[in-house]
Amino acid sequence: MSITRRGSVLALAGAGIAAATPALAQTRGSQVERDRASILAMAGDYHVRFNFDETVPFVSDYTPLEPKTSGGYESVRVIADTGTFIQLQHMLVAEHEGQTFVIKHWRQDWTYQPRTVLVYDRRNYWSLQTVRNSERSGAWSQTVWQTDDSPRYGGVGRWDYANGRTIWISNPTARPLARRDAIRNPPYERYLSINRHALTPTGWVHEQDNEKIGTRDGQLVAIVHEDGVNTYDRFTDYPIAAADSYWNDTREYWAGVRQAWEDAIARRRGVYVEEEAQNGAVTGPTLMGLASQIHDGEVQTASALADARAAIQTATSAA
Repeated sequence: MSITRRGSVLALAGAGIAAATPALAQTRGSQVERDRASILAMAGDYHVRFNFDETVPFVSDYTPLEPKTSGGYESVRVIADTGTFIQLQHMLVAEHEGQTFVIKHWRQDWTYQPRTVLVYDRRNYWSLQTVRNSERSGAWSQTVWQTDDSPRYGGVGRWDYANGRTIWISNPTARPLARRDAIRNPPYERYLSINRHALTPTGWVHEQDNEKIGTRDGQLVAIVHEDGVNTYDRFTDYPIAAADSYWNDTREYWAGVRQAWEDAIARRRGVYVEEEAQNGAVTGPTLMGLASQIHDGEVQTASALADARAAIQTATSAA
């Protein structure tokens, strides 16, 4: 988002890259390019597998769930790259009874040396938090957005290349419940997570250390630990063209939606939007439905975008 994008440019200047010695500037430049290549390597077409396993309970009256596995096909596209800011858009592709369906999935934004990061503050509210100089230097923020481009979580970390592997590890980040948990009305209400993105010989993997947090007697309490392992293995034997067709039809609309969310966040250095179990945010059905209508030729982009902006304005004005 441009809020963090502008901050990253200021951070680069503040870090003194332009005034550094040639050798130091070259070293920093090489590191940034290596990091950029690692992020961009996550774009492509994949067979995906999502694995979640509750492992260790921290309260006596909770029994961990059985492991849950799901999967499918996912196309990841670079939709912005300014050098210090990269956006990757995920799209799920599914086939059922001879028909192909494309579901716009999550988006990940990467900002080099960000001044701020959008974090999950409390239920229904995300706030822009300042990143300290010591945490920002050489680091990248990753901000993750839901299917309708409403916010999900943000964190800061550095890419590391020790021992022959390529991996980014976040600081602990809070996030709202995923649909798989939220629809069960569980005793926890948020996650505190450490995210790891690592390249593999066949693609990449997103690992999560999720501490599931609930409220008891007015205090936040860790209920259970969960391991998440989401694998992305390069694969092309699925209708990739359907994902690209959907995006070509709707990308102008989604660009406008992203701007509307950005404007809402800028107004208060944060944003309120009500969460709901089935859709992540109350705006989900409206914004996703309008995109489908554009793709199906039922509505023009300008008209749909006007409705989308109105929906976002209504959803974010009730803080």
